[in-house]
Amino acid sequence: MKEIKEYKACISTSNLADTGFSYTLSLINGKYKMIILYTLMCFKVVRFNEMKKYIGNISYKTLSSTLKELEADQLVHRKEYPQIPPKVEYSLTVRGKSLIPILDQMCDWGEQNRL
Repeated sequence: MKEIKEYKACISTSNLADTGFSYTLSLINGKYKMIILYTLMCFKVVRFNEMKKYIGNISYKTLSSTLKELEADQLVHRKEYPQIPPKVEYSLTVRGKSLIPILDQMCDWGEQNRL
């Protein structure tokens, strides 16, 4: 009978930066990124001031810079309407929507493990 060898990664030759986990974390890491993604998952299309009010304790500058980062990473779409006063709406891109199963699992876990 042929013996099947089980591959076991060796930490001394591995690098966390080379993993999919690290890449994903680099996109969603930050105090408010996951909150913004969750907000857009729940409400689909959200205006800047609505998001600011919903999140609460986030400064305008932080919200603006975080949205710009998420847009640069192609997770969030920014749509600007040419009108006065300016109207800007945010939504998830297709790439951002691909995170919904992960966000849903986090919500489920939180509901099941809430103390």
